[in-house]
Amino acid sequence: MLYTILLVDDEEGIRKILGLSLRDLGYTVHTAASGEEGIELFNKYEPEIVLTDIKMPGITGLDLLERFKFQAPDTEVIMITGHGDMDLAIQSIKNNATDFITKPINEDALEIALKRAHERIDMRRQINQYTCDLERLVDEQATQIVEQERQLAALQIAEGFADGLRTIVSHIDGGSSMFNQLPCFVSVHNANSEIISSNPLFNERIGPATGKPSWWAYKGETIRRPDSSPVERVLLSGDAQSSQEIITDKNGNKLPVQVNAVPILDNDGTIELVLELAADMTEIQTMQEELRITRHRYQQLFEESPCYISVQNKELKIIANNRRFREDFGSSLGKSCHKLYAHRDTPCANCPVLKTFEDGKTHQYETVITTKTGEQRNVLIWTAPICDVEGNIAEVMEMSTDITQLRALQDRLSTLGLLLGSTAHGIKGLLTALDGGIYRLGSGIKMDKPERVLDSFNDLTHLIDRLRKMVLDILHYAKERSLNWEVIILPNFVREIESIIRPKAEAKSVTFNCIAPEDGTIEADYGGLSSALVNILENAVDSCEAARSSAEYCVEFTVCTDGKTVDFTVTDNGTGMTQETREKLFTLFFSSKGSAGTGIGLFVANQTVQQHGGTISVSSEPGEGSSFAVRMHAALPEHLKKEISEGKD
Repeated sequence: MLYTILLVDDEEGIRKILGLSLRDLGYTVHTAASGEEGIELFNKYEPEIVLTDIKMPGITGLDLLERFKFQAPDTEVIMITGHGDMDLAIQSIKNNATDFITKPINEDALEIALKRAHERIDMRRQINQYTCDLERLVDEQATQIVEQERQLAALQIAEGFADGLRTIVSHIDGGSSMFNQLPCFVSVHNANSEIISSNPLFNERIGPATGKPSWWAYKGETIRRPDSSPVERVLLSGDAQSSQEIITDKNGNKLPVQVNAVPILDNDGTIELVLELAADMTEIQTMQEELRITRHRYQQLFEESPCYISVQNKELKIIANNRRFREDFGSSLGKSCHKLYAHRDTPCANCPVLKTFEDGKTHQYETVITTKTGEQRNVLIWTAPICDVEGNIAEVMEMSTDITQLRALQDRLSTLGLLLGSTAHGIKGLLTALDGGIYRLGSGIKMDKPERVLDSFNDLTHLIDRLRKMVLDILHYAKERSLNWEVIILPNFVREIESIIRPKAEAKSVTFNCIAPEDGTIEADYGGLSSALVNILENAVDSCEAARSSAEYCVEFTVCTDGKTVDFTVTDNGTGMTQETREKLFTLFFSSKGSAGTGIGLFVANQTVQQHGGTISVSSEPGEGSSFAVRMHAALPEHLKKEISEGKD
C-alpha cells in the first residue's frame, strides 16, 4: 500500500525532480516551497509521510518536524540535509525523525528511508488492530457476565414469588391456572408426600405426576427416605427449603434444577400442602461453563501476549500485568511504570498514559526502558482507555512491544551513513590542519627554531590522535573489526594516555592525577583500548567543566594489575549522573551533554571493552561525581585469539 507524501523544499529543482521520482514510485505527492506552505498543505491533506529540507528560510525543517510530530505523532518525517548539516541531522533523529537523506539525493537511500517509514506505519497499524481485538474481547466478556446476572436475578424473583405463595391455603385449581404460565416445573404436594397437582411443563418434561410420591422425580428413587426430596425436608422441618437437585425427565435425562419448596398452612398452622418450584439450570450451567472458558481464553491471551501489558489507574499505579511484564520487571502491582521503566520519581515527559486519561484516545510513544536485570530494551508503547459502565475512563491499558533488534538494525544503518558523512568533513578539516602543521614543522627545521619545531610536533601529534579516533569509529560501524592485539607495556601505555589528557584537563582548569603500575603487560588492541580509555577520560573532564562552580575539580586515572587482570579506574568529582542516565549511558546516540555530544563515544568505548572480553561498571550520584571501572584480562582469552586467527584465515 502506497501513501500520500508532502515534499517541502525551498529549491524548485529538487521539488520537481524528487516529486517526479516519488510519483513514479506510485505515491500521491504534494509539494511546498516553504515551511508556511508546508503547514497549510499538511493540515489540508494529512499525509502519512513528510520529506522536508532541514534548512529553509523562515520555518526550518526542524520546526516542521516538531510541529508535525506534536500535531500528528503517527506521521513519518524524513529529513533532507546537506553534507554540512550533520549536527542538525543528529538532532532531528533524536527528535523522532524517521530517517534522513543527503543531497544530492540517491534513489537507493530514498527507497530505504521510505521502506523504513512503511515498516513503522505497518507496525502501528498491527498494534492498533491488536488493541481493537482485545477491547472487543473485553466487551464480549462483559456482555456474558451481564446475561448471567440477569438469569440469576430471574431465579431470585422466582424465590420471592415462592415465599409469597405462603398465603395460598386452598382452591388448588384456581392457583394452578396461574402456575400454568410459569417457565418452571411446578407441583403441589399433600402432607402424605403425594403429588396432587402439577403444571403442563412438569407433565410434558417429567411426565404425568398426580398420585406419585414426592420423591418420584428425584434420581428415579422409589423408596422413601427422610431426605429424598425438598418436600420431605419441608414436612420434617416445617420450614421452606431451597437447594440444587438433579431430577430425571421422562426420557431418562438428568436435569440440574434450582428447587424452592414452601409450606402452605391450614387455619391451625399445620402444614396442609407443599408448593414446589423447580427451575431448569441447564442453560445457566452451559452459560457459566462458556463464561469460564471465555475468561480462561481471555486470561491466556492477556498472559501469553508477546509484549508487555499493564493496566494503570489514574495515579499511574499498575493494577494488573501479564506474565512477560512480571518476568522482566518483577512484582509490580501498586508501583508506577515510570519507576519501573526509567527509575524516575516523576512521570516521563509526554507520558502516553496521562494523555489517554486526558483525551480518551490511543497514544503511542517510543522510548528505552530498563529491566530488573539492567538490560535495556527499545519499546514502542501503545495506550488504550478502559471505561466504566457510565463511559468514564477508569483505567488505561499500556502495551509495549520490544523493537530492540529492529531499532539496532535501523540505527546501525542510519549511524553508518551519519558517521561517514560527518567524519568525512572532520577528516577534511584535520588534513588541512596537518598540512599547516607540516609546513610549520618544515619551516622550523629550515630556520633552525627548536621551539617552533617542538610546538609543531605537539600539534601534529594531537591531530593524528584525533584522526586515529575517527578512523576507529568508522571501523566499528563499517564492519566487524577483528582485534589487532599485541603485548602492551602498561607503564608506557598509561604515560601516553596521560600525555593526551593532561593538556586538555589543564586547559579546562581541571586537576589530573595519574597513578600507573611500575611494571606489567596486557594483551590488547593498542589503538582500540587507547581510544576507549581516552573517551572515558575526556567525558570525566567535561563533567568537571560542566559543574561550573568555585570548587576545585579533579580527575584521577588509576591503573593496577595482579598479573591476571588489569583494572583501569577513572574517578571525577563533577556533575554526577542519575540512575536513568547511568542505565542509558552506553546506548547509541544517548548523550547527557545535549547538542554538545553525539552519543557515539561511550557506545564505541563499551563495544571495544566487550570485544576484549572485559567489562565496564559505573557508579555515580547527581552532584557527587562518577567512577568508571574497566576490568580487562591481562592475557587475551584463548577463545578470542582463536576467533581472531580464524577470521584472518
